[in-house]
Amino acid sequence: METRQWMSILLILATALMLFIALLSYQKRRLQVARTMVFIMLAASCYALGYAFEILSTSLRGVKLSLQLEYMGIPFVSTLWLLLVIQFTGAAAQIRRRITFLLLIIPVLIFLLHLTNDWHHLIYKEYIANTNAAVPLYTTIKGSFYILHGVYNYLILLFGILLFIPMYLRSLPIVRKQIIVLILGAAAPMLLNFVFLFGLNVDMTPIGFAVSGVVYVWGIFRFNLLRLTPLALAKVFETIRDGVVLFDYEDQIVSYNRAAEKVFPELGAVRNYSAKGTDIFASWPDLLVRISAAGNQEERFPFQHMQGKQLKHFICSLSFIYDTGVSPIGKMLMFNEVTELIENEERLRENARQLSQLNSFKDKLFTVVAHDIRDPIALLVSLTELLGEEPKDADLENAEVFQEIKKQVRGTFHLVDNLLDWYRSQNGRVAFRPQAWNLQQVVRQAMSLAGSRAGMKQIQMIESVDETLTVNADKEMLDLILRNLLSNAIKYTGMDGKIEIGAVLEGEFVKVSVKDNGAGIDEETANLLTQEELYFKESGSLHAGSEMRFGLVLSREFLRIHGGSLQFESTPGEGTNVLFTLPGFISGGVMRRDEGMEVEVLESHTG
Repeated sequence: METRQWMSILLILATALMLFIALLSYQKRRLQVARTMVFIMLAASCYALGYAFEILSTSLRGVKLSLQLEYMGIPFVSTLWLLLVIQFTGAAAQIRRRITFLLLIIPVLIFLLHLTNDWHHLIYKEYIANTNAAVPLYTTIKGSFYILHGVYNYLILLFGILLFIPMYLRSLPIVRKQIIVLILGAAAPMLLNFVFLFGLNVDMTPIGFAVSGVVYVWGIFRFNLLRLTPLALAKVFETIRDGVVLFDYEDQIVSYNRAAEKVFPELGAVRNYSAKGTDIFASWPDLLVRISAAGNQEERFPFQHMQGKQLKHFICSLSFIYDTGVSPIGKMLMFNEVTELIENEERLRENARQLSQLNSFKDKLFTVVAHDIRDPIALLVSLTELLGEEPKDADLENAEVFQEIKKQVRGTFHLVDNLLDWYRSQNGRVAFRPQAWNLQQVVRQAMSLAGSRAGMKQIQMIESVDETLTVNADKEMLDLILRNLLSNAIKYTGMDGKIEIGAVLEGEFVKVSVKDNGAGIDEETANLLTQEELYFKESGSLHAGSEMRFGLVLSREFLRIHGGSLQFESTPGEGTNVLFTLPGFISGGVMRRDEGMEVEVLESHTG
């Protein structure tokens, strides 16, 4: 096979390789550097394919046509490579379009001058037939603009390498390898072109582009070239809210982001990196100890730092950076500020402490007050019991009054006891013990206790509760509910009035009604009772409605504990019907299974 044939085949293979790289780059065309790489490879393909045709040409006309194809790529390859470097490094981002326009002036001029070379001969002065060698067929005498373009290409290569140097020094290892790939890809054709200009008759520059193609393919598949540019990585790095400091294997700082500089302004005082971490973090020896003594696993530890007059709190994460192997090549220190979180926790802790103190004080105050009320009433109960054991004939006229006083004192004592039980239930200090009770017997017992008060006002109390109705309730709470409702009905019912107590079964609940024909509930109390507050704020403890309102609130809360509800129907001047529900059923003294327990229905129960 002749020299020109194997060289043309080699150049066609190089063209195919560069078109393959253009295709790979096009698949990543969302990246600007990938789009630029497509144009570089297309330009280099024109150069290599044109040179293959030039080698195979047998006439001067064929050589010139081949050169026209070559010059569709020759003037632009170096310029496009420099644009790729600018995009890769993120240099001159604000004026990049202007720089692109200026850089393309000379390549476009060279292309146009070659297109019209036969008129002025500024690129090639003349073509001399080469009779001593098979390749090339014609030797060209270079013009002034050919030399100018050669100098321009070498200056571009040098400038691109200078842009890469500072980026190489501060980049991660994977990025450094990408930079080396890009430099080698540009250096291979330039070195062969340099040899051609200064001694070799055959232009091996297109073969250099074949070498570049191999290098770029290796970089794309081995080091993720064109997948995520260092500029994009740098933007991600800078936009991380947490402070990040990168160390090499010698614990020297090689990079950091702006968030880290806010934490440690000393980082910005150093111009050239890498820098010794012991110098920058000299004021924080504990942090240096953590960094240097780190094991092979990620560590998390708290860190405090005074910034101005405020103490900042951070959670630090120290992790290792690995290359493709298993040996660490550096460390990454991240600072996550948690000052606000810690301050909020401290405020919540302080609020919880104060709330606990206030709650404890409230518990003590309620207990003391309740007992201060309970003890005198207990004494009165004891005294009335003693006096009631020795009645005198002379006091027969007052015996009825004395018995009423005795009953009222005993009832008040039970009320205070029930209040204490309710308070304990609200604080989880007493168990809720519902049992099955015959509702008729419980209602009659409550009516018996309230009978004397009703008799004093000649109020008729009518009970119409079916003897088979049974409720599942806590007896003490149920007594308090009925006692409060009857007391309110008697208080607000006039002379010769009437109170009716009835009950019906509705599903799994017994609905009890306490109806009177008294004055009814005033509008203010009615509005308050429809609200969800546990207590009412009133202007004075002796307000006319205070007793009724508080009694109804207590009843409502006890009913809620049972799973029931409290309602009322009232017309001012005509009367009130208070309705409440409790879990219940119909029974005739039989046994009932409730929540896995058998409870006997008590036909009567006196307290």
